[in-house]
Amino acid sequence: MNVCGYIPESINEGPGLRAVLFVSGCRHACAGCFNTDSWDFEAGEPFTEELSASILQDIVDNPLLDGVTLCGGDPFFSPEECAAFVRKLRTLCPGKSIWAYTGFTFEALMRQPKLRELAKQCDVIVDGKFQLELRDVSLPFRGSSNQRFIDVSASLERGETVEYVLR
Repeated sequence: MNVCGYIPESINEGPGLRAVLFVSGCRHACAGCFNTDSWDFEAGEPFTEELSASILQDIVDNPLLDGVTLCGGDPFFSPEECAAFVRKLRTLCPGKSIWAYTGFTFEALMRQPKLRELAKQCDVIVDGKFQLELRDVSLPFRGSSNQRFIDVSASLERGETVEYVLR
């Protein structure tokens, strides 16, 4: 897996102050995507153990962070590597929320074991492909009105998709 960016502090990819990891690679090819450079799986640099450890330490050392967001690309095209990173993050920072953006629907993630495993480790998933015709710049933390905020824990507990309500 490659990563094409890391932002140690952002207020654009979820509530509060968040670290954001941009995972390289996406096959959704959404028209109007804001980050087409991230579609290439070879973009950026390899996500080595050293880089992962450095980013994890950066997150641990920042007490102001509310959480971490996985963006891309689409992190669900590299589910095993992202799940391993999130497991380490959960161990080191159990109080930080984990958000992930994906072009897959939550229902599709639940049908595929590797994608489901990564999804289960997230608190909120912003799902669905960006749809240019539904673009709405007034929406917080998402680009088009079809994209949903999914409360992963509640969804797994109830056995149905539960949308997360921003507060």
